[in-house]
Order: sequence, then C-alpha cells, then structure tokens
Amino acid sequence: MVNIMALKSFKPKKVAYSIGEVAEMFGVTEPTLRYWEKEFDTIKPSKTAKGTRQYKEKDIEAVRLVHYLVKNKGLTLAGAKQKLKENKETVINTEKIVHRLKNIREELILLKSEFEVLEKTSKFASQK
Repeated sequence: MVNIMALKSFKPKKVAYSIGEVAEMFGVTEPTLRYWEKEFDTIKPSKTAKGTRQYKEKDIEAVRLVHYLVKNKGLTLAGAKQKLKENKETVINTEKIVHRLKNIREELILLKSEFEVLEKTSKFASQK
C-alpha cells in the first residue's frame, strides 16, 4: 500500500534519499525500484563509492510517474514506456492533478473525522 502521508508530505528535506526510503514512500520493494531503474532511463539515482543509491528530487519525480502509470493506471512497463514516449507532458500534468486530488481527499477525510470527534465531544459535554 502506498504511504499517502509520505507522498503527500514529500518536500525535499534532504539532498538525497536511500532506496529503502523511496521504496517506503511508494509502497514498493527495493528490487522493484532497481528493476524500474533498468527499464526507465529517467530513473538514475547517483551512487556512492560503495554503490549505495541516492535518489534526488528528479529521481523521485521519475519514480512517481512510473508508479502512477504502473500501479495506479495498471499499465505494463512496456505500456508505461510507450505512454511516456508518446506524450510525457500530458502524463506529468495528469499525475500532478491526480496527486493533488488525492491530497485533497485525504485532507477532507481528516477534517471529517475531526468534526465527528468534536460532535461527539460536544454531545457528551452537553449531556452532563
């Protein structure tokens, strides 16, 4: 499952993220990220002298696009490659809109639950 809160709150707080951190952000495994790295030339994390991957903001954005096409839209890797080749800008814009809408939905759900708690608290307080 995708960690919506991690995706929602993603603002580069660090210069680079480990493969484990990125895998957790998107709810995928580290081997999946390594495979996507081989398949998509836009995902090119830098590596330390020891070979540790370091994902920068541009790499995370590339992973976000692939994740959107494969996990959300249900495309195969070949289909995702083709979609990005045909019209990358449209895919980027669509993914951004979907991402924003999911964030809005999460905020609304949070607000609803907070209102429910307040309502219960108010009813309980007024019964005393």
